[in-house]
Amino acid sequence: MDVARMLLCLFSVLVSEKFLVAAFSQSLVSDFTFTLPAGRKECFFQTMKKDASLEIEYQVLDGAGLDVDFSLSSPTGNVLYSEHRKSDGVYTVETEDGDYMFCFDNSFSAVSEKIIFFELLMDNMEQEGEEPEDWKEYVHGTDMLDMKLEDIMDTINSVKARLGKSLQIQTVLKAFEARDRNLQESNYDRVNMWSMTNMLVMMLVTGVQVYLIRALFEDKRHVRT
Repeated sequence: MDVARMLLCLFSVLVSEKFLVAAFSQSLVSDFTFTLPAGRKECFFQTMKKDASLEIEYQVLDGAGLDVDFSLSSPTGNVLYSEHRKSDGVYTVETEDGDYMFCFDNSFSAVSEKIIFFELLMDNMEQEGEEPEDWKEYVHGTDMLDMKLEDIMDTINSVKARLGKSLQIQTVLKAFEARDRNLQESNYDRVNMWSMTNMLVMMLVTGVQVYLIRALFEDKRHVRT
């Protein structure tokens, strides 16, 4: 009996390892940071499946105005979202089969480039030909071990989803921190530049005032002998 229980445990572990990979592959997260030159437009494409979910979040980290034009188009060419001169945004769509295109446009700026961060969150991206519930047919007999593999899978998937959300939030917070740091450094440089300018102007005005006061009290009469 003990040997049978050990073999059944080993079989359950092997089966669960096989299908945990399939279960974890349903949600995908990716992010990217790039530089958008002045007067340019950059577009990206993401292939999606039917009945999946696509969430796009972007932020302008650096550049004059901290703004950019954004648009999201469906595989049929319909414009789903279009925003003008925004510093950040979050958009979610229920997808169909095809390539979704999202673009960042900096053509309104003639001299300033922008540093842009964006993140993609894709849900329900299961593999073709693989049913999410197929693993259940391999786990008959686990009641002998007083275990419920389905409950274990639900718990693991819940933990995995929360960890993924935590990672996503941390990535977004890092992007906010980078944008705030770039803004503070830019303000610091501006304050230093104007402080030096004011100091030079004050020194010039002081010199002019001293010259004028000396000129007022200077005795220009010539004594003849």
